[in-house]
Amino acid sequence: MTLPTDAGDAIRVCSIRDLEVERGRAALIGAEQVALFLLPDGAVHAVSNLDPYSGANVISRGIVGTRGDAPTVASPMHKQVFDLRTGECLETQGKPTRRLAVWVAQTVGDDVYLLPQPARASASDALQEVR
Repeated sequence: MTLPTDAGDAIRVCSIRDLEVERGRAALIGAEQVALFLLPDGAVHAVSNLDPYSGANVISRGIVGTRGDAPTVASPMHKQVFDLRTGECLETQGKPTRRLAVWVAQTVGDDVYLLPQPARASASDALQEVR
């Protein structure tokens, strides 16, 4: 599998063996914390570890599940549910809509790579919304 080359250099984050199915892991990419999730089908998703509702870096500790065909993570703080593919909040618990930044994640052999910039919604934007 090859990584897209038009978005910058990919960063090796970890080995796929460092991840557990449906358990989050946090990684530091530049100055931003990223939450990594390995799903039962072998897909790896990477989203901001910053909960845009509480301002805490806790998304990697969230509960993995699904809503229809969407893989999701529920924040351990206030239980908002986010689509791991898009970062969209599917259940806002009555709060304004916010989203998680999403990184392009790829596996090459046993290694997990991320593109260095999030594909959608930066974590710093999410933090500004919390303040």
